[in-house]
Amino acid sequence: MIINKLRGFNLRAICSFAGFLLLVTVGIVFAAEGGGGHGESGGSGWAATDTYRVINFIVLAALLVYLLKNPVKQFLNDRIRVIREQLSDLEAQKEEAEKKLAEYNERLAALSQESENIIEQYRKQGESVRDKILQEAENAANKMEEQARRNIEREFAQARQKLESEVFEKAIEKAEEKLKRVTTAEDQEKLVQEYLDKVVTK
Repeated sequence: MIINKLRGFNLRAICSFAGFLLLVTVGIVFAAEGGGGHGESGGSGWAATDTYRVINFIVLAALLVYLLKNPVKQFLNDRIRVIREQLSDLEAQKEEAEKKLAEYNERLAALSQESENIIEQYRKQGESVRDKILQEAENAANKMEEQARRNIEREFAQARQKLESEVFEKAIEKAEEKLKRVTTAEDQEKLVQEYLDKVVTK
């Protein structure tokens, strides 16, 4: 449709130009011939020279049409071909631009999805690291608590053993003091004699 419009426009322009050339040619012929004829005859009627002028004009117009027909047709065909090529190139460029746009949109969508995946991976890694740190802290706390409990039990056992030793020593001391106060020299000799008798009999 665009080609037809351009073709009609070029034809109208060339026809208008050809008509303008014909009018100019007619004006020049009549101006040249008219001035001389009026000077010779002094009248304003139709003469044989007017017929020759018209014939000359028709022949000139036919000659112009004949000479300009092929160049004008060639020009129009070349112009139409160039315009078709330009339109074809523009259409190809449009399709290429649409393909690139679609490709860029796909890339942007892929980048958006990839960025979301990366963010999700980092979020999961962060949660995993957090859980690992919490678990390690809990394990360390449990170990410290167990170590502290063992230290307390060991210190408590040592303190108890020390206290028992001190109590036992005190009890022995008190028993010895009580024995010393209760036993007499005769009792001591009797105990020594009994001990000797047991040793001898063995």
